[in-house]
Amino acid sequence: MRLLAIDTALEACSVAVLDTGNPSGFVHESQPMARGHAEALMPMIARVLDAAKLAATDLDRIAVTVGPGSFTGLRVGIAAARGLALAIGKPAVGVTTFAGFAAPYIAADDTLPVVAAIDARHGHLYIHVFGPGGRTLVPPKLVSLTDALRIATSGSPRVIGTGARMLASHWPSAAAIPAAIDPRRAPDIGWVARIGAVAQDTGAAPKPLYLRAPDAKPPATAQLARR
Repeated sequence: MRLLAIDTALEACSVAVLDTGNPSGFVHESQPMARGHAEALMPMIARVLDAAKLAATDLDRIAVTVGPGSFTGLRVGIAAARGLALAIGKPAVGVTTFAGFAAPYIAADDTLPVVAAIDARHGHLYIHVFGPGGRTLVPPKLVSLTDALRIATSGSPRVIGTGARMLASHWPSAAAIPAAIDPRRAPDIGWVARIGAVAQDTGAAPKPLYLRAPDAKPPATAQLARR
């Protein structure tokens, strides 16, 4: 399978091509950025495909991170994935940002829990807790820092994501010390690609996993004064 992976969910713009039938068939590019994904993504896709010596029509599947993450960033990546998939007549699948964060730790040791935590601002976090074998212990949800600490401090977890440092700085002294604290700002695009390659194709287009409404809302339509 030849797969194109896209991640614009958080603080990076990343693209990879993975050829599962070729051990050396992995080409990728990633740039840290908090904004500007819309301008960076399509040229990056073109460069990565060119480096892999592939045309878009050579692809078998497209994978894209669906969140949680930046509302704007998610829309950019998902729109690109859906548009490209439609243009070449191939499926697109979604990969949660949580899964992208947790995958390398689950692959290294699936006996310890992994807490994927994303800073949702205003004292809240998006959180997903994976248990032995990568099974979900706590499904994706938006919680306060207090509730996140209550959820995360069971066992000796690996804590990863943009909210990892926030959790670590408030970690209760009575709780077991985390096995790892990894405050990375975006998932590894290589793992997004690997997950996307084995994800079930449901036939449905990827949709954003927001977990909450956007902070900014358009103003209500003002009524025109009658004359």
